[in-house]
Amino acid sequence: MSGRVLRMAAAMGIPLIAAGCATTASLEGISDPTVGFAAVAARTGPAIGKEIVWVQSSENARAVAARVKSLVQKKSIGPDVAVQVALLNNKGLQAAYSEVGLSAADVWQETMLVNPTVSVGLIGVDPVRSIEGAVVSNILALLTHQRRVAVADTRFRQAQLRAAEETLRLAADTRRAWINAVSAWENVSYLNRAQAAADAASALAQKLGETGAFTKTGQAREHVFYAEITGQAAEARLAARTAKEELTRLMGLWGPDIEYSLPNALPALPKDAKAKRAIEGEALKNRVDLAVAKLELEALARSYGLTDATRFVSDLELLSGAEVEREQEEDGKTETSVSPTLEVEFVIPIFDTGKARMRKAELAYMQAANRLAEKAVNVRSEARSAYDTYRSTYDIARHYRSRVVPLRTKIEAESQLTYNGMITNTFELLADTRAKISSIALSLNAKRNFWLATVDLGTAVHGGGKAAGGGGDAPATAEASGEGH
Repeated sequence: MSGRVLRMAAAMGIPLIAAGCATTASLEGISDPTVGFAAVAARTGPAIGKEIVWVQSSENARAVAARVKSLVQKKSIGPDVAVQVALLNNKGLQAAYSEVGLSAADVWQETMLVNPTVSVGLIGVDPVRSIEGAVVSNILALLTHQRRVAVADTRFRQAQLRAAEETLRLAADTRRAWINAVSAWENVSYLNRAQAAADAASALAQKLGETGAFTKTGQAREHVFYAEITGQAAEARLAARTAKEELTRLMGLWGPDIEYSLPNALPALPKDAKAKRAIEGEALKNRVDLAVAKLELEALARSYGLTDATRFVSDLELLSGAEVEREQEEDGKTETSVSPTLEVEFVIPIFDTGKARMRKAELAYMQAANRLAEKAVNVRSEARSAYDTYRSTYDIARHYRSRVVPLRTKIEAESQLTYNGMITNTFELLADTRAKISSIALSLNAKRNFWLATVDLGTAVHGGGKAAGGGGDAPATAEASGEGH
């Protein structure tokens, strides 16, 4: 008899369950663990031109590890290889991709209706005489189902864009780290050569001082210059090792995989700087963080509609079922009666009329709208500033490369010739050598700043965060060749 009651109660809940199945079918594929990742790859591909992988199994992990090993172990890596390794191997990025899966699971959860509650009760102490069964369904959840799914879907698209932004940020940070590391080792290489020249000048000053041809002040000046260069070279070696470790961390390397090397020099300046005539429009079109802000506004608009729908009634339940009574007559016959039951439960909005919730929803929407407008203004400014920095650093670096360093080299060469001809004295020759060392250091630093500005220009157009480092405080660079650090 109780089975009959449960069948009757379940039948009354079938329309609600069927509605839930229809909604789930309309979002087919949302239960796929990798759903949404293709959108992340499509968004980042044009900006970085590299492959991204979302590791979902031990087999994927082994394949990625083997590929990383083939790219870095005992090899000299360039910036493109460093970025690719970071995108494959950085565990923080993998954690960011998991947020896409979590958001997809939220959408999947919203496509399902709230489970109905089934209750079976006894009336009296005799379980044979009276049984009551009911199915409780949340009617309000059904009425707002599509709106809740729409809000969750908007948040899902937001999660995809945030994962894309993290991908762009890691790529830019890795490229900056590569530039800084190579620049630091290049600085070490140049300071080692300068140290050798300063050592020779110090030894020459010592010998001239022994003959009385060089004053003690002049000797001390050359000695301290050599000592300063020696200290700078030691600091540069420490900075180079630290910069390489930062690059190693971003690439997620450890163990034998850290046995890689870097070139001894940054690439030479390009022949010409890129021309960007519509930099603001390009940034407004491509910036991922701006797209995230737009989706935030959309999500709040949808949430506002959901709040409005539940303003007066925040909980509404339908209780449907049946009550079965079985009585035994005096003549020994048993009479069974079945009475259907239907109850509606809801909250009466006497004290909370929903005005506070509506006010909060309105203010949250206006807040997001103002933040979006601010973001658009900032994106325009950042794009202009990044391009101005890019062009200026290129002109400065080219000026040092084409004008200052050649002139200093020529002055030193002429001083050497006149010194050999006993026209120029030792003081002037050593002063020209020190001036050349200083000019080359400035030239190397200017070239490094240009390559960092190139990375910053990319982040200003596509997104990925602001530059971690600025201009002149980092180690200088030089145009040397070779590898092995």
